[in-house]
Amino acid sequence: MPGYLLAVNSTLMCPHAGQFSITTLNTRVKVDGQPVVTQPDIYTISGCPFTLPNGSPNPCVLAKWMAVAARVKVGGNFVVLKDSTALCQAANQAPQGSPNIVVTQMKVKGQ
Repeated sequence: MPGYLLAVNSTLMCPHAGQFSITTLNTRVKVDGQPVVTQPDIYTISGCPFTLPNGSPNPCVLAKWMAVAARVKVGGNFVVLKDSTALCQAANQAPQGSPNIVVTQMKVKGQ
């Protein structure tokens, strides 16, 4: 099923409302004037308030995309879609849950 492509200005949040910052090496393929993001790009998270039951902070710090587009590539890498699957992780690589894609462009779809 086709999904909308994510770009660097898309709004994503971790399950605890931490904000994403996306760094991409793609400078050529854009949608709405913003670079499209791909699976190996860097997805850092800041402002996550998550703490363990013992009170120790264990915030989400990054996300890794596991299921992305199957057909559309940019620079040899598969693009990330609105319905792609990722996992947020703490600094110790503990899984923290799936991110929420709050806002993305609504013009270009991929599969």
